[in-house]
Amino acid sequence: QVQLVESGGGLVQPGGSLRLSCAASGTIFSLDVMGWYRQTPGKQRELVASITSGGVVNYADSVKGRFTISRGNAKNTKNTIYLQMNSLNAEDTAVYYCHALRITTTPQARNEYDYWGQGTQVTVSS
Repeated sequence: QVQLVESGGGLVQPGGSLRLSCAASGTIFSLDVMGWYRQTPGKQRELVASITSGGVVNYADSVKGRFTISRGNAKNTKNTIYLQMNSLNAEDTAVYYCHALRITTTPQARNEYDYWGQGTQVTVSS
């Protein structure tokens, strides 16, 4: 079973930076897509950034130019991702969840497997 372990959340002042990490274990396969979502009370979970196994990245408009997602490229870090968050503001306060997607295909079917971390709190406040 794939497990995602996040680290790096915390309290930071407006304008500051944080770096989140997420390491996947329990699989020898490269996870097809990994990314970060965030959620605040009363709101739906939203995509922050994602990266494919081939390195294609995608960002929410609200974080473009401020956040950078990256992925390990060594054999033992290929399923580890990082989110460098700069110029943080109060609107970035949320619980950040690591997500991974594995896709398998056969002539008969395409199967998608979703995995989630437990979340890490990011609070931007003075």
